[in-house]
Amino acid sequence: MESKTLRPAAGFAGAVEVPGDKSISHRAVILGALSNRVCTVDNFLVAEDCLCTVEAFRQMGISIDRQDRHLQIRGAGLEGLKAPKQPVECGNSGTTTRLLMGVLTGQPFEVRLQGDASLSRRPMDRVIEPLSKMGAFFLDEQGARLPAGRQAHLPLRMVGTRNVKPLQWKSPVASAQVKSAILLAGLYASGPTEVSEPSLSRDHTERMLKASGVSLERSGSRVVVHGTATVRANSFKVPGDLSSAAFLLAAALLRGNSEVTVRGVGVNPTRTGFVDIVKAMGGICRFDSTTEWSGEPVADISVKRSALTGTTISGESIPRAIDEIPILAVLATQARGQTVISDAQELRLKESDRLKAVTQELTKMGARIVEKSDGLIIDGPTALKGAVVKSYGDHRLAMSLAVAALAAEGETVIEDVACVATSFPTFWNLWDQLRTS
Repeated sequence: MESKTLRPAAGFAGAVEVPGDKSISHRAVILGALSNRVCTVDNFLVAEDCLCTVEAFRQMGISIDRQDRHLQIRGAGLEGLKAPKQPVECGNSGTTTRLLMGVLTGQPFEVRLQGDASLSRRPMDRVIEPLSKMGAFFLDEQGARLPAGRQAHLPLRMVGTRNVKPLQWKSPVASAQVKSAILLAGLYASGPTEVSEPSLSRDHTERMLKASGVSLERSGSRVVVHGTATVRANSFKVPGDLSSAAFLLAAALLRGNSEVTVRGVGVNPTRTGFVDIVKAMGGICRFDSTTEWSGEPVADISVKRSALTGTTISGESIPRAIDEIPILAVLATQARGQTVISDAQELRLKESDRLKAVTQELTKMGARIVEKSDGLIIDGPTALKGAVVKSYGDHRLAMSLAVAALAAEGETVIEDVACVATSFPTFWNLWDQLRTS
C-alpha cells in the first residue's frame, strides 16, 4: 500500500493547469461512441476512471485512438454497439457504471458489469429502478432477476432492449449520474423522456447532448430528451476539472503569502458551489479570461491567502459542491467560528463513507468535528497536528488530507494514496511545483 509523508509548507504559489474535467471526459467518450460520425476529444482526462469508459466502448466495438490527451472516436451511432465478449470492468468509477447502464438499456444483448471492492459496495438500485421501467432487466450473479427497488450492487448482469419505453421520472435525489443514465436511455425511447430533480444537479450531459444535435428541453430542474435521437457529436474540448483545482486553491487559502492561479477551469454554474462557499467564508477568489469550450464556460481561477469564517452549507449548495465537501471540511477547521454542513447524506455512498471518514481522519489531526446523519459540525480555528491517517481508497479524501497536512504542525503520513490516480494523476507533481518552503 503506497503512502505519502508530508510536512507543512510556508506557502503555495504559482500558476498551473489541472487535467481535464472527469465528468465531461466520461461523457465525451460516450457521446463520441454513439455519434454517427468521427468525433475528436481534446484535453481528455487520462486517469483510471475515464480510461475504464474508453475500454468499455472498445469492448463494444468502438474504435478509439488515443494520443496522450487527444482522442479520435469512430462513432457507430445508437445501434452500432456490439455485445462484449468479456465482462466490462468499471474499476472504481461510478460514473462509468451508471451512465453505461443508461446506454445499455437500448442494447439487445447481455453485459456483465463488475468493479473494484469500493465500487461493489456502492448502491445501483437508484439507477436500476428507472431503467427497469424503461425495459431493461438486471440479474444477480446467480441469474435471478433483480426486482426494482431491491438494493443492488456490482457485479451484476444487464440485458437491454430495442423497445425502450419513454419515462417520466421524479428523482428523489439531485444526482447527475441518475439523471444522465435516464437521459442516455431516453435517446433510444419511442417518445419523450422526462427527469425532474429536487434541485438542479450538474448539467454536463444536457449541454453536451444539445451540442451534439439532440432535441432537448430544460426548465429549472426538469429536463426532457426526445427519442429516437441521432447523436451528431463532432468534437469536444474538455475544460480543466474544478473538483481537482479545488485542492490546490484550498491549499493557497490556508498558508502564508500564498497566491495560486489555475488556468482554463470549467466554471459551469452547477459545479461552482465550492467557489461560492469559499467566498461566503471570506476567501479572496476571482475569475479571469472567461470564455466557452464546447458549450461549457471556462475561466482562470485565482485565490489568495484569506482569513476564513465559518458558514452554513446546505440545501441547493450541496449538489453544486458535492465532491468538494471533504476539502471544505478541511478549510472549516481553519476558519473562525462554526461551520455546519447539512443535507449531504449522499456522501455516505461515495468511494468511502465520506462523512464518517472525514470525521475520523481529521479528528486524528486534532480537528473539532462532529459527524451528523446528513453532515458535519466543525469548530475552528484548530491547530492541526501531523498524524498517520488513511484515505480508505478514496481519491478526494487523500487529497483533502494532503491539504490538511500542509497546514498541520509536524509530519503527516497518508496511507493508500495510489487512489489519487483515479481522478488527478498529476496531483503530486503540481503539489511539489506550487509548494514553497
